[in-house]
Amino acid sequence: MKQTKIVASISDRRCDQNFIRKLFFAGMNVVRMNTAHATEDGIRTIVKNVRAVSPHIGIMIDTKGPEVRTTDVKEPIHYNIGDVVKIFGRPDVDSSHDTVNLSYPDIAADLKVGDDILFDDGELDMKVVDIQGPMLVAEVQNEGILGAHKSVNVPGEHIDLPALTEKDRRNIELAIELDIDFIAHSFVRNAADVKAVQDILDAHHSDIKIISKIENQEGVDNIDEIIESCYGIMIARGDLGIEVPIERIPGIQRRIIAKCVKAQKPVIVATQMLHTMIKNPRPTRAEVTDIANAIFYRTDALMLSGETASGKYPVEAVQTMARIAEQAEKDKSPLNDIDPMEDGKIDQKLFLAHAAIEATKKLGVAGIITDGETGQTARCLASFRGPNPVLAICYKEKLQRWLNLSYGIIPIHQKDQVSTKAMFTAAVRMLRQKGYLGEEDKIAYLSGSFGEGGGTTFVEINKVKKIFDNSYTFNLPSNGIED
Repeated sequence: MKQTKIVASISDRRCDQNFIRKLFFAGMNVVRMNTAHATEDGIRTIVKNVRAVSPHIGIMIDTKGPEVRTTDVKEPIHYNIGDVVKIFGRPDVDSSHDTVNLSYPDIAADLKVGDDILFDDGELDMKVVDIQGPMLVAEVQNEGILGAHKSVNVPGEHIDLPALTEKDRRNIELAIELDIDFIAHSFVRNAADVKAVQDILDAHHSDIKIISKIENQEGVDNIDEIIESCYGIMIARGDLGIEVPIERIPGIQRRIIAKCVKAQKPVIVATQMLHTMIKNPRPTRAEVTDIANAIFYRTDALMLSGETASGKYPVEAVQTMARIAEQAEKDKSPLNDIDPMEDGKIDQKLFLAHAAIEATKKLGVAGIITDGETGQTARCLASFRGPNPVLAICYKEKLQRWLNLSYGIIPIHQKDQVSTKAMFTAAVRMLRQKGYLGEEDKIAYLSGSFGEGGGTTFVEINKVKKIFDNSYTFNLPSNGIED
């Protein structure tokens, strides 16, 4: 069973319960909805169908963030090298061959002569040769086609857009109404962009978690403050590969993963992981290696986009990613291990998590169990990327879905109030039934001695068969809550 989590994008055009169930059984942990291509009714349908399939599946919704797009066109426009085009920031005016209009009114104020304007994920390049008031004059650099509402990127320039659009605000309010688990905020440039979303959530007393999508140089430059201000990070390599030199992407990806591991924050690697499988039943060798390398460098999760949203082989794509992940987890080298404690930021919870992971390596512990309301101990355990599964007993149903982004965590929701002994014994029994544990194996348990709010205070290690012995005495808190 893989420990790396899988996020799968789903379109409202293909979101029936049978389809979602197939993806879930294939290894999907979180459903992602792209608001650029979904209506409000479509989003409601996706959420309803996902919840009907399983309350364990996490749901993530995108905001579009500070992005620029072209306006509508009557039909796709063909350009040749050397064509001269006038570009305006007129959101309500359609584009034509000679005049391209953009969604951002002040575009001319933020650019300079010599800047490249890249359209449609870099498929079409125009270079600014003159600026006349609100008008940019640009020369086409390659033959290409421009359609309606295509992305616009200007590498190296700061575009002074607000962090949220009105559509974003409506979608955040919809996410709150539907009790969605994650908001993936696009084009995050700094902590202030995260705060713009958090302020709306706080005003509605919502506990939705924010995932910051890193898609431009500003996001890379300010990654430390962004990590500190949000729940997790998505390395969105599509726009990032346009905004920064493409040869820098692997190094940026590796460094961001390391920072997130040390901060005990989940990190997702996204975009074109299995792009070939949109049309073909098998991936390329390069794609397989790309997935494995993300795992070798210790990502928590991987994301599929068009592969599952619109591709011909969505279930096969999830199955393929799960198989690659499972093998990569076996093949990963300890030379790439990241120590969350190496920077000296050690608290009791992290120290005890480290002790439990070390016990799996040196004392032959075959599994770890923890419990809680916030998941902090579970995320500490995940940050060490241990070899064996961690079963996290969650006292909140949403915590089970939040932990679906954390490496190696098997989250289960404890619905009923039961004794600590009954809860712990049931958890061990579950691991036995799944084939993780035998009677002679050892199990570690992290919890707290002082009840809710008391924090993690101990690690207990025992043989599985002893736990099922009626004479075994539990010296544990009455409610089992660790943080």
